[in-house]
This record gives sequence, C-alpha cells and structure tokens, in this order.
Amino acid sequence: MSELVKIVPAVLTDDSKSLTNMIEQAKLFTDFVQIDLMDGTFVPSRSITPEELVNIKPDISWEAHIMANEPEKILHFLKDAGASRIIFHYEATDNHEHVIKTARSLELGVGIALSPSTPGDVLKDLASLIDYVLFMTVNPGYYGAKFIPEVLSKIKAFRQQYKNIEIGIDGGVKEDNLKLIVNSEVNSVCVGSAIFLSESPAQSYRKFLDIANS
Repeated sequence: MSELVKIVPAVLTDDSKSLTNMIEQAKLFTDFVQIDLMDGTFVPSRSITPEELVNIKPDISWEAHIMANEPEKILHFLKDAGASRIIFHYEATDNHEHVIKTARSLELGVGIALSPSTPGDVLKDLASLIDYVLFMTVNPGYYGAKFIPEVLSKIKAFRQQYKNIEIGIDGGVKEDNLKLIVNSEVNSVCVGSAIFLSESPAQSYRKFLDIANS
C-alpha cells in the first residue's frame, strides 16, 4: 500500500492512575491512542469506566474501543471525555443502526469491530454508514491473547469488496507477525501489550512503525 500504515497504541487498564501514566508515556511517541473499554459482561474482564474517563479527560487524541453490551448507553460519556471516534462490537447489539445514529448525533466517528468468528459479510448493509472496521485477531477482552492468523484471509476478502473503507486490526500483534498483517492491506494496527509491557514503549512503538512501513 502506498499510504503509511498507522500503529495505534492500545491502552487497557482498570485503574485511573495507570491510565494517566500510560497516556503520559504514549505522548512521548505518538499523538493518538485507542482506549479499551470492557464491561465484564460482553467480555469477562473489566476496564476503566466511561464515567472515570470523563473525570480524567485524556489530553491526547483518542478513540474508544467498546467491548460492552448496549454501547449506545455510554456514548455521551465518551463524547464528554473527548473521544474522536467510537468502535463498538457488532456482536454486542441487535440495533446497529441505532448505535451509529446515536454516535453521529454526538458528532463522533463510528467504527464496528468484528470478533474472529464473525464473518465480514455481516456488514454488507452497514459498511456505507461507518468510517472504519476493526478486525479482531484475538477473542476480545484479554491483554496479550494469542493471535488468530485465519482472520487475515477474512480481511483480504473484505478489502476486495470494500476498497475505500478504513480497516484496522487488533489483537496479538507482535514484531514477528506484523509484516504478514500489513500484507492483508490494513490501514492501521492496534498494539497493546507489545508496546506498553515492553522495557521501552517508545522504542517498541518506533520499531513497529518501521517494520510496518519498510
């Protein structure tokens, strides 16, 4: 791809102080992060809450990856906290258009995330309504989960059908599988533990960026 592939640091924590520290770290090497939100129901783990994010108001550009049921109920918190875009899971609601409409009414960008077992063609009636599709290459809800390579063929098939939509990938990304991921024609790669749990998050981020665009 001629356009540079973006590396998006993914921030996941259930602690306000840790989130603030991770944001401060991220500001040393990037101007944009994804903040993961988990409700303990859609996925078994819990994260920082939308209400806590309103109190923190992260001072960096960010998007929210919502791993929670009834995502439309928290969108106003995320808008108040400063999110530029929300990404909700296809599997978390039966009323996708309502979620999209609610987000648009708040002037938020909108993406949909697909879990590994969800086929890309479920978006055939929704793709024109959203800005972004996030393909999960792990089962959502765990930091450092194992990469599922079979999802890459799903991404390639989706790209053949939808040439202009922005595509991201999230889950289990490491230096040794990054080139394979980039070859599936994604625009952005979300990286969590491989950046923030490394000895030097800044060095890890730059290494991922170099590999993705070499």
